Amino acid sequence: MTDRVGLTWHPQLAAAILASRERIDLVEVIPEGVFLESRRAQRALRTLAREVPVSIHGVSLGLASTRPVDDWRLDQFARLVDCVRPECWSEHLAFVRGEGVELPHLAAPARTATTIDATAVNLARAARAVGAFPLVENVATLIDPPGSEVSEQVWLNQLLATTSADVLLDLHNLYANGVNFGFDPAEVLRAIPADRIRVIHLAGGTTVQASTGEQRWLDDHRHDVPDPVYALLEDVGELVPHPVDVVLERDGAFPPFAELLVQLDRARAALRAGRARRASS
Repeated sequence: MTDRVGLTWHPQLAAAILASRERIDLVEVIPEGVFLESRRAQRALRTLAREVPVSIHGVSLGLASTRPVDDWRLDQFARLVDCVRPECWSEHLAFVRGEGVELPHLAAPARTATTIDATAVNLARAARAVGAFPLVENVATLIDPPGSEVSEQVWLNQLLATTSADVLLDLHNLYANGVNFGFDPAEVLRAIPADRIRVIHLAGGTTVQASTGEQRWLDDHRHDVPDPVYALLEDVGELVPHPVDVVLERDGAFPPFAELLVQLDRARAALRAGRARRASS
């Protein structure tokens, strides 16, 4: 196997993706909405999965919560995965609801032993329901989660020690948190067990001003991938011993599709550079 590079499926990009099939190795599909609720849409997605490698990327389970994930939500994902047979499925290390209130974003949990234990339980339940562990994705946050007892790096590594779930490493989320909280994302990357990293996300963002007047880096998926994130991808190529899938996430403010293809090629070049460093070391 070799490294593969693709992007997130979006209705506005669908025709261009299919027309550029020879330059796109895989697509990642966010299932919330039509694909979770419509059997017809699931059958269409199954047809797509026969033409191009497909992965399912959830945003609604809220695995990193001290509350159990709803059984009906896990059942939805189980039915979708059974129908489509994607190469893998993934979810975020975030909570998205509490006490009946739905949050409009993926919220980072307090980094404590309690949330590690609860997340591990939710992951095990998800694996039993769906038939395979989800890959787990680190999330970006504008505030350091209140009540946290350890760093993001320590929390993630302690969680990985309790579960068989592997990692979907979002390099832009890692970069954003490094900018916002003053740590070196490359150091955190090197501390994550390289053999557990399976998929990489790339995205872009922008600066926003907090109510305190401070500047924060926002992960918005509406801007081009910044140079430091490509540098992190080169590090991935050096550190990870097995092939990885790289997904470019773009959710809006779409540039001409040719520009997205250029970003895919740049990602391939960064991986190759990292692989060359590994081979020469």
